[in-house]
Amino acid sequence: MGEVEDLRWLEVACDLAASCPPSSTAFSVGAVVVGADGRELARGYSRETDDKVHAEEAALAKIPGMDLAGATVYSSLEPCARRLSRPKPCARLIVERGAGRVVFAWREPALFVEGDGFELLEHEGVEVVEIPALAARAKLPNAHLL
Repeated sequence: MGEVEDLRWLEVACDLAASCPPSSTAFSVGAVVVGADGRELARGYSRETDDKVHAEEAALAKIPGMDLAGATVYSSLEPCARRLSRPKPCARLIVERGAGRVVFAWREPALFVEGDGFELLEHEGVEVVEIPALAARAKLPNAHLL
């Protein structure tokens, strides 16, 4: 994926975050999974299917068993590496599904848990790209928490 495609898909993820039901105990996040061929495979957002589901988790659940080699996960927020509400954090789910690349806009602030998804993903061999130019857009649906 090139820079233009990364920006376009990350903007979609940031826009999806606005679909999240508001919460005082969790971030509003959007995610899109894009295949190696540049086509969208799935999208999701926080609290889409239940009050604990995260955006990346919701998107990945829509494509069970699909080989994600060469796929990119776009997320408005750095995927979580620690989680209180489920046994596996999103960064671990991404690694297990085989996506080779993650692009995100905003590093997770240490409001609920310590954000170190970037480090976990890199340690596991996933290419991680942060695009801070879209961080303000990712923060908009979370203004009530900041």
